[in-house]
Amino acid sequence: MSEQALSNTGNAASAEDMENSLGSHDAATDQFLTFIMANEEYGVDILSVQEIRGWEAATPIPNSPDFVKGVINLRGTIVPIIDLRLRFGLEQVEYSPVTVVIVLKVTTDKGNKVIGIVVDAVSDVYSLTADDMRHPPEMGDQVNTTFIKGLADVQGKMVILLNIDELLNLKEMPDVDAIKNMIHD
Repeated sequence: MSEQALSNTGNAASAEDMENSLGSHDAATDQFLTFIMANEEYGVDILSVQEIRGWEAATPIPNSPDFVKGVINLRGTIVPIIDLRLRFGLEQVEYSPVTVVIVLKVTTDKGNKVIGIVVDAVSDVYSLTADDMRHPPEMGDQVNTTFIKGLADVQGKMVILLNIDELLNLKEMPDVDAIKNMIHD
């Protein structure tokens, strides 16, 4: 991840801290950017992270679900912004100076998309091997765990590793192409 992509983390985590956390990338490990939501730590594959930005208001999209905060124009790309707390059914909180948007590259049914997720704060970068990860527990038909890639015990705390392609492959997502056409008309 470039230093420019990390430069917008504000108070959440400095670019230097993140770069130092990256270390050398071994072929047998995967690196995960972790973030905090409701005092729990979650992680996404660092290769899917395009940029980390401080929170800025998004343009609301009419008739979209509550967890879709709107869209932002990111250097000419219209990016839907998802509040991950609301997507997970967690209590909504006021955004603070450490609230960030993690801009991710996601593979969907309709091809590759860029989507931003609002999280409470960025935490760390961990290098994990396949042996470090555990499959999520079977929760029955009532609980959808397809978006959980695995669980890892890191420094005595549980980190939930997310499969963002599953999590953000939403039928409720605003049609970015239609939004672009509305803007340019």
